[in-house]
Amino acid sequence: MAAKKTTTKSTKKSNAKRTTAKRTTAPRNAPSSTFSAEERAAMKEYARELKASKTKEAGEAACREAIAKMKEPDRAMAKRVHAIVTGAAPELAPRTWYGMPAYAKDDKVLCFFQDAQKFKSRYATLGFSDEASLDKGGMWPTSYALMELTPADEKKIGDLVKKAAR
Repeated sequence: MAAKKTTTKSTKKSNAKRTTAKRTTAPRNAPSSTFSAEERAAMKEYARELKASKTKEAGEAACREAIAKMKEPDRAMAKRVHAIVTGAAPELAPRTWYGMPAYAKDDKVLCFFQDAQKFKSRYATLGFSDEASLDKGGMWPTSYALMELTPADEKKIGDLVKKAAR
């Protein structure tokens, strides 16, 4: 008696689609949940500024361009702050810092002007970095809200800039 020979396939082709490993990092240009679009744009602007502001003249041009892009009344205030800062401390180099007019000593930003519309604020800001020599006791202000500039405010700004540049 002959045995009936049955053959079975040891491998069956699967109709299931093969899956690949999941990506564990976000794509390079994917939006980050940590930073807003404005913050990401500011960081990119800062990287461009570092490359562009190699000379005082280039920094001055970039600073004036940043002021020109502002809307009124911030533009007028920024022009006045620019004149006060450059008059009070001519040794400071105008430049931009995250797209804002800023003033540096030895390539380190000491102070900057942030227009109200940059981050949709109700007032403009004159800020000082930790490089500024404004230390007074255990606590001191590092930024000032600006709604308008009076002659007394202009004098105070000039005094602060002189002190910061020491």
